[in-house]
Amino acid sequence: MAEKMPAIMKTKPAYGAELVEVDVPKPGPGEVLIRVLATSICGTDLHIYEWNEWAQSRIKPPQIMGHEVAGEVVEVGPGVEDLQEGDYISAETHIVCRKCYACRHNRYHVCQNTKIFGVDMDGVFATYAIVPAQNAWKNPKDMKPEYAALQEPLGNAVDTVLAGPIAGRSTLITGAGPLGLLGIAVAKAAGAYPVIVSEPSEFRRKLAKKVGADYVLNPFEEDPVEVVMSITDGAGVEVFLEFSGAPKALEQGLKATTPGGRVSLLGLFPRDVTLDFNNLIIFKALEVHGITGRHLWETWYTVSSLIQSGKLNLDPIITHKYKGFDKYEEAFELMRAGKTGKVVFFPHKG
Repeated sequence: MAEKMPAIMKTKPAYGAELVEVDVPKPGPGEVLIRVLATSICGTDLHIYEWNEWAQSRIKPPQIMGHEVAGEVVEVGPGVEDLQEGDYISAETHIVCRKCYACRHNRYHVCQNTKIFGVDMDGVFATYAIVPAQNAWKNPKDMKPEYAALQEPLGNAVDTVLAGPIAGRSTLITGAGPLGLLGIAVAKAAGAYPVIVSEPSEFRRKLAKKVGADYVLNPFEEDPVEVVMSITDGAGVEVFLEFSGAPKALEQGLKATTPGGRVSLLGLFPRDVTLDFNNLIIFKALEVHGITGRHLWETWYTVSSLIQSGKLNLDPIITHKYKGFDKYEEAFELMRAGKTGKVVFFPHKG
């Protein structure tokens, strides 16, 4: 193994990132070193690249970026018993304390002391990376690396879609970015019908249709509430899944949800949102779920099973694949322009 490796690093508190050469890390107690087979860009990575207000308040450069990963264990640190060299793993990127009130109630996904790869410590946009053994998830040997790397964000989509009954239920999805596209795939695999998608980007509307959406609309050209009411004979949708983080989409989705329906919110809003809670939520008796992270480890079992079933239409979602990191700036700029689904790097060019 080489002593040096390429890595995409946030080197300074400013827009962008740099491709640098760094030392290959050594696993400490309770850690493993993996050879990164595939790693994908998340919206969080884009925020760090853009250096928005959240990134400025959270990230402490210099730091290797990235957290969605699949790889092969090549070295095992002291005290690791359940993993060995050659294991093919993905990683739960939320490192939990197992000691706080939430953890002691088995609510690890909302641990009060969560640390995240590529946010609070070095990440995985490199040819080799450190993974805490307690965060490793063993994959079937025949799972494609690009699918294995998507299990972490796919877990967000699974928790959003499956927070309540979905089979045979009319469903509105607002936002067909990478997570929204994964949500469409999960909803269709779980039997939702019809799946209606509201998305302003023409590129992403086309992807939504490829993934399996039954109806796709542009909210800048059509009123989503009117479209939903037309499709559902005036009833509204049983399920509303919000992926966009757009305040207007939230309001439209709540208006389009049938009384007694279910709402799952995953999109993060850029500012405080003002709503008519009385008429949009309370008097409609809506069931509202806030979604964050993934349930450890229940969601991982669901995600792995869905992938292995062959029922998830993931290939149209992975729109860009790069061998190595040389074109990382192109990848980030395309994603920033909304011209991608999921972007996956294969760090080893051979």
